[in-house]
Formats: sequence, structure tokens, C-alpha cells
Amino acid sequence: MQNNSLLNEIRTKQPLVHHITNWVTIFNCAQAVKSLGASPVMAHAPEEAAEITSISSALVLNIGTLTEDIIGSMLIAAKAAAEKKIPVVLDVCGAGASAMRNQSCIRLISSGFINVIKGNASEVSCIAGLDVTTKGVDSTDVSFDLADVALNLSKKLSCTVVITGKRDYIAGDGKLFTVDNGSELMGRVVGTGCMAASMIGCFAAVLPGDLPGASAAALSAWGIAGEKASAKSSGAGSFLVHIFDELSSITEEDMTKSQKITSLTI
Repeated sequence: MQNNSLLNEIRTKQPLVHHITNWVTIFNCAQAVKSLGASPVMAHAPEEAAEITSISSALVLNIGTLTEDIIGSMLIAAKAAAEKKIPVVLDVCGAGASAMRNQSCIRLISSGFINVIKGNASEVSCIAGLDVTTKGVDSTDVSFDLADVALNLSKKLSCTVVITGKRDYIAGDGKLFTVDNGSELMGRVVGTGCMAASMIGCFAAVLPGDLPGASAAALSAWGIAGEKASAKSSGAGSFLVHIFDELSSITEEDMTKSQKITSLTI
């Protein structure tokens, strides 16, 4: 699969990507989007959520630091996005850790406005109704076939499902991809999962008609940047600086050379 021209399209169009996201990682998400070449906006107030979304090219929602007001803003923004056919990415950050998170995920997904559900193995398995133990926002080991989990949930909810980890799984529209780019150091930095959702938002903004393909390309680009940053880093702190640099400088040639996306037969 080759969607490498998307990188240039992002930098040419500089799409506005609206986030209602995790307060812990909000700066890093904004900087990742800006480094890649898109334009971030973080508008959480319900009074402006619909207005900001309506001028955006993608909406990224993240339940990492929930309040009832934030969920209200998310629903307002998601409805506005659906009305304008703007892709909506939901990062189910920490799903399974509390009843509030689980119920909030159900409310958001049941709205019918979500186009991409993204999470780690335990988070997405929880959304799928499987018996898992979640440790905060960190993934725990699961024994399920993740390709099947992604495929079955995608069919059930009629949306794209993304499971991130050492190997990423993307299912939707009758397609199944794996992505094997990335670095172990990414797992030691707070917010790499949140930033991955932001990358999906950037690529979805320029390829809204193929969200599985956009998601796979986004995770590959993110993973390649992580690989290059890891080679220059001495630890988690320097890695975060280097990955922003790599997002700024990654090229279509880098994508062609280093992309590890596999399309699987269903």
C-alpha cells in the first residue's frame, strides 16, 4: 500500500484539525500536528465546539481527562462534524479503567458520529466487550487475536477500528492492514498514543474517503518518525524533542523506503 503523497498534501493544504483532548498531552498533540505540517486547534468550550469543528477538516476526541462538560462538548462537536461529513477520530484512552470512561465511550459511539475508534489492545478489547484488565492508559497483555477483534468491532459499529501496539491493526470498509513501524522507546513517553490519534486526524483530513488507508499511512509515518528519533535519542526526554524534529523533516522518500504496511486478505 502506498499513500505517500498524503504527506505533501497535508503540508500543502495545512488542514485544521480540531481536538477535544487529554489535558495531560494536549501540548504534545498540538506540536505533533504542527510539526507534521497541519494546523491544530484545541477548543473545548461547548459554546464554540460546533463552530470550530465546522471550519475544520478533522475532529479528534480523546477521553483521557474526562468531565461531564467535556463529554457534552465532544457530542456537540461530533454532531457538527457529521453534518459536514468531517471525519471524527475517537481515542478511547483508558477505556476499561473506570465506569465513567466506559459509559462515556458508549455515549460517544452510540451517537453514530464516530468514524475511527483508536486505542491500545486492552482499550479496544474493552470496547468490544471482551474480558480484559486495564491499567490506567497503559496496555495490558491480551490473549485475543487482535486482527479478529479489529475486524469484528469494525463490522459491528460500521467504522474504522485501530489497535495500536508493537504491531498496529487497522480494520474498516472490508480492509485489514497491519503496520510494523515504530520504536520501543515510544512506549516510555507519555502521550505517544494520543499523538498517534492526532496523526490519524491529519491524514484523515486529506483522505476522508479511505479512513482505513489514511489511518495506516498515519501510523506508519508516526512510526517511521519514532524510529528515526530513537536512533538519535539517549532516553525518553530527548526522544520527545527528536520526534518533533523528525515529523518536521520526514519526506515521501522516507515513507517509500521505510513503510511497513501489510494489507491482509480477509
